[in-house]
Amino acid sequence: MLPDFRVGGMQQAMGQSAVIVKSCNQYHAGSSVPEVEQIPQPTTSRRAVPRVAHEAYVELHRLIMDKNNELRWLEASHWIKLEEDFEELGHWGRPHLSYLSFQSLLDVRRAFTKGCVLLDLPERSLAGITNQVLDQMIYEGQLKPEDREVLLRTLLLQHSHPDESTSLDAISPGRLQREADLQGAGTAQPLLQEHLQIEMKTFSSGSEQEESSSPHFKKQLLEKIPPEAEATLVLVGCATFLEHPTLAFVRLKDAVELDSVLEVPVPVRFLFVVLGPDSPHTNYPEIGRAISTMMSERVFRTDAYLAASRKDLVNSVEEFLDYCIVLPPSEIQSEGLLKSLLPLQKQLLRKRYLEKQPETELSKVLEQELKKQGLKSEDDDDPLRRTGRPFGGLVRDIRRRYPKYLSDIKDALNAQALAAVIFIYFAALSPAITFGGLLDEKTDKWMGVSELLLSTAIQGVLFCLLGAQPLLVLGFSGPLMVFEEAFYKFCEGNGFEYIVGRVWIGFWLIILVVLVVAFEGSFLVRYISRYTQEIFSFLISLIFIYETFDKLIKIFKEHPLKPWYKHTVNSTAWPPPPPQPNTALLSLILMAGTFFIAFFLRKFKNSGFFPGKLRRVIGDFGVPIAIFIMSMADFFIKDTYTKKLEVPSGLEVSKSAHRTWFINPLGNNFPIWMMFASALPAVLVFILIFLESQITTLIVSKPERKVVKGSGFHLDLLLIVTMGGIAGLFGMPWLSATTVRTVTHANALTVMSKTTAPGEKAHVQEVIEQRITGLLVAILVGLSILMEPILKLIPLAVLFGIFLYMGVTSLNGIQLYDRILLMLKPPKYHPDEAYVVKLDADDAEVTFDETEGQDVYDETQMPI
Repeated sequence: MLPDFRVGGMQQAMGQSAVIVKSCNQYHAGSSVPEVEQIPQPTTSRRAVPRVAHEAYVELHRLIMDKNNELRWLEASHWIKLEEDFEELGHWGRPHLSYLSFQSLLDVRRAFTKGCVLLDLPERSLAGITNQVLDQMIYEGQLKPEDREVLLRTLLLQHSHPDESTSLDAISPGRLQREADLQGAGTAQPLLQEHLQIEMKTFSSGSEQEESSSPHFKKQLLEKIPPEAEATLVLVGCATFLEHPTLAFVRLKDAVELDSVLEVPVPVRFLFVVLGPDSPHTNYPEIGRAISTMMSERVFRTDAYLAASRKDLVNSVEEFLDYCIVLPPSEIQSEGLLKSLLPLQKQLLRKRYLEKQPETELSKVLEQELKKQGLKSEDDDDPLRRTGRPFGGLVRDIRRRYPKYLSDIKDALNAQALAAVIFIYFAALSPAITFGGLLDEKTDKWMGVSELLLSTAIQGVLFCLLGAQPLLVLGFSGPLMVFEEAFYKFCEGNGFEYIVGRVWIGFWLIILVVLVVAFEGSFLVRYISRYTQEIFSFLISLIFIYETFDKLIKIFKEHPLKPWYKHTVNSTAWPPPPPQPNTALLSLILMAGTFFIAFFLRKFKNSGFFPGKLRRVIGDFGVPIAIFIMSMADFFIKDTYTKKLEVPSGLEVSKSAHRTWFINPLGNNFPIWMMFASALPAVLVFILIFLESQITTLIVSKPERKVVKGSGFHLDLLLIVTMGGIAGLFGMPWLSATTVRTVTHANALTVMSKTTAPGEKAHVQEVIEQRITGLLVAILVGLSILMEPILKLIPLAVLFGIFLYMGVTSLNGIQLYDRILLMLKPPKYHPDEAYVVKLDADDAEVTFDETEGQDVYDETQMPI
């Protein structure tokens, strides 16, 4: 390894204390650094402006002497949450937890107390930054004026990065000396003579720099760095002519890309320079590693962004030290003993991240600055906040969502979105045909598959074009099915025209939704608790799972297993009369095969097999692949009968002898009083649609799903209910936002992050929010009426597998389901979740208040 790159002088470190940096989940070990004597005069910093903390990418560069006896800066390590060190011949070690010496952290604190601090520097080049830093160091008495030129040229030396030709044997730590000392010693002059020549060498070597590092490695590294991340550059070196170690901390006003400095083009926000005299007791690389590790930790990094003075930075370092665990220099008998530190480590980490900090003067200043600049707070963009004006919420939904209409179309140009269209098409078609068949049976053919398919297509197209949350998938649901059956029995029992009564219910639905939207009634969604949402989601998922096995059991009852059958599939009657041999067993195989292929291809997407792009394509098209494979298997099995998908062959109503596509609101003899009495069942239908649609919107809009374009509770409710009310005039079912299909749609459009460290879980990076997938799905569902020759080849058992897949995958992330599973696990296998931790009586805080619209606990990511 590079000399002293990670841990300097491990022989010297034996018997010294090691520190585990709790606040960033990292463990460190190293050597100590002696007391630093520095000028106590602090730097007067500029006033901090309101800013947002970004994710970090940190590079540590060391001053080295290469094989040509020339000084240059060489990248020794970089941090993307975890540390990654250069080892040998272009090979980088695996990301690992950083081990630091406790003394190096104390030395960092002293350096911040007495070092050079420049905040919000308006420079945009390395040369400008360096000049400002050196001038400040001279002003504070930390640097002699005669040494300025030497340090300036050194800080502007070429920055290189290890490649396949870099050998650690040919590298030694650089020792910066004055030119007179070098000439007296007869050593070759490693520094350039002219400042302009140095700048030319530094910034004109970009082509060489690009060639020296593998493009493939750069691409991989850039993919690991979070979007919109900002970099921290740490420079450490030995300058023999300095009297004492010194540190310079620079925070730029605007992040800028410094040419030919970093390995990848990431804008630099922070710059650290650590220089000092040569000493056998001082390890400057270890100090640089300590600074780099601290900047990779989010709390300290956020404090660095918001610091308004040197005092704020020192306080942040002290808080960092407060959350560190020190290991005494005692012999450890086994690695298992270290596991006892984990509970304390997790407790400190939770306290650091979740503890409520008192309001500081800095936060007050930032709040005032935001108000002066007229910036909106989070509450101003809350879609459920009441405006106090009629239709105020509807107007805010339109103003918030419609300006992003163009991006809703552009974002659909994605292979994952195409895969989602095919998947969600079958996910929407299967329940539409299933519920259509049930409607046909429960309403004596007044409504059936044709009406439901057409209603799903028309309302889906309109909603995707006009809605605020196009991730919602409209469809028919179990609660609406129960209401339709009950209302049909009521009308039949009292001699009323069922299909006409639905028209008047539709009229009342329109009146109700206009009143609710006018008075911003959707704010009631705030009072739908986390528990209510989870119960609703859990039950809907169970319905899909139950329906799968219920239909499979019906097949087993129609085609029971017998030792001998009267009829075979070769009989002249079609479909052949039940029971048929092997029909039930083949249906079971088709259902299970579809489920397992789709499920494991979904897991395959995040596995380690095949190149990443091929793996993601296979995973995205997992459900279509499963449907195709199992349908082809059924197609080639000629001697066993399976029930196929039944789709109407044209635009014809289910009961053409008694009704047309338009329903007369007056009917043949519909009583007038019933026209007004229909308001009561209309209230029941409205409550069903309101609850299912709004809870589904809440679920898909949870923060952990990373949906950024926002939702529109008022606008979506108005569209869904109004379209349903008008649908009654044409004898078509009203629809609502369906929970399972919507969650499945969002999961199919979810982009998962790539893991950058061992043991790190993939998390949601973004959701492809657009209108095209829902639009195409709705159009395809409508065209299914005309695609009868193709769709009739798909066995119903394959669609049962899709039902099961949707139900099982929708359980992911439902905390109620996770808690039920915990009942079956021993406590030692419980995950590190907030709702699992057992609190002491002294630490527990009992409260009966719940913040409106906010979850009690953080949730794990739903899609995987």
